[in-house]
Amino acid sequence: MNKSWIYVALTSFFELVWIFGFNVASEWWHWIPIIFFIFIDFHYLAKACENLPTGTVYAVFAAVGTVGTALMDVFLFEETLGAGKVFFIIVLVVGVIGLKIADGADEKKGFVE
Repeated sequence: MNKSWIYVALTSFFELVWIFGFNVASEWWHWIPIIFFIFIDFHYLAKACENLPTGTVYAVFAAVGTVGTALMDVFLFEETLGAGKVFFIIVLVVGVIGLKIADGADEKKGFVE
């Protein structure tokens, strides 16, 4: 696996960590580690973009954050998981997979330098 995809996984993970922090922070000092995780998150996002198409990296980053946040709300914060949420989670995942496939096809055709 390309090292840059590990950076994508790390940035996606740290995004979920600081989003979780938003939900549980109740004191001013809780924001200190949240801000730390935001900086780590964007560091790995930038590292991932060095060797992968930025559009693909951001699509994965945003999709994992969106899907992860929706699932975190359901499993950790007692939100509901209705048909609408499930449908749009599937749309997001299919869209990210489609972008990755399209990037691979563009590379084969010589559109990407």
